[in-house]
Amino acid sequence: MKPMLLSVILILTSVPSLAETPDQPSVLVQTVKLQQGSAPRILTAYGTVQSDPSASAAIVAPLAAVVGKLQVRTGMRVAKGAPLLLLVPSPQITAAYTQAVSALQLATSSLAHTRALLNESLATRQQLADAEKMQSDARAALVALSAQGAGGPTELRAPFNAIVTTVSTAERTLVNEGAALLELAPLNGLVLMAGVVPDQAAAIAPGDQVSVSPLSGTGAFRAKVALRGSVVDSQTGLVPVQISLPPGAFLPGQSARASITVGTVHGYVVAHQAVLIDDDGATYVVQIVGAVAKLVHVRVLGRQADNDTVDGPLDPQAPVVLAGNHQLQDGMKVRLTDTPGAGQSSR
Repeated sequence: MKPMLLSVILILTSVPSLAETPDQPSVLVQTVKLQQGSAPRILTAYGTVQSDPSASAAIVAPLAAVVGKLQVRTGMRVAKGAPLLLLVPSPQITAAYTQAVSALQLATSSLAHTRALLNESLATRQQLADAEKMQSDARAALVALSAQGAGGPTELRAPFNAIVTTVSTAERTLVNEGAALLELAPLNGLVLMAGVVPDQAAAIAPGDQVSVSPLSGTGAFRAKVALRGSVVDSQTGLVPVQISLPPGAFLPGQSARASITVGTVHGYVVAHQAVLIDDDGATYVVQIVGAVAKLVHVRVLGRQADNDTVDGPLDPQAPVVLAGNHQLQDGMKVRLTDTPGAGQSSR
């Protein structure tokens, strides 16, 4: 037992003391001085391009008819006056028109006969007045049917330069008077119907500048907020925002992202690469205090180009790590590069 105990004591006494532990390794980093500044406050919304409800036009059937030739399709551009479709009066309307023609002929003949009788004192002036009214009513009925197209095929034409956004009928379809046939949107009448969370909606106002980008493409287009709703959509849980789009930039049905500028935020401006995200999803930066890394949680207020505007318990005198920050943990020693412009920690 004694020799075994002796060997254990020798092993324990051979462990180096804490005072003999080598220095903790340092990390080579590049830093920049912390500066105050501002950036636009931008809210992001997503939506779909649609025709402006206030500018679109619905083409409806002027009378009960059969759709003859349909000359447009959804998404087609049409010029003002271009033919859209041909309507052929239904058998019932044709019969009504024929009856109206006969009624006018009969009323005209009756009026002439009454006048002849009045000249021979065989009819009264009241009978003449009744005959004149009968002819007037018959003529008015015929004119109304003719104006609706009951006298033959009617070709409906585009009232302005437009995009066909909806086709609600098909050839050889019987439609009633007032039935929706087509919907047209002006070429400069497209809007992005987007939505934002209720907490952000109050910051948006008509006239706010917007940058709109298609989700399935590249590029961005300048636009403006046309309308911000005051109620929450029960289906999406979002407050609707309507954004006016420049002519020719988008197509109906296209999905897009809107970056809405709603003001200016003030804080510390740092390069985007200086802002990191921890395992909990919180954002932070690394400052250098006395050649030691200090992790500081910050809130990103806004972004412009490659810079972020942040707010948090930052030390205004301590530089921020720009390169090498991913390797750092709180309290680690650092070495600064000799990169021109890098901030130097004097603390």
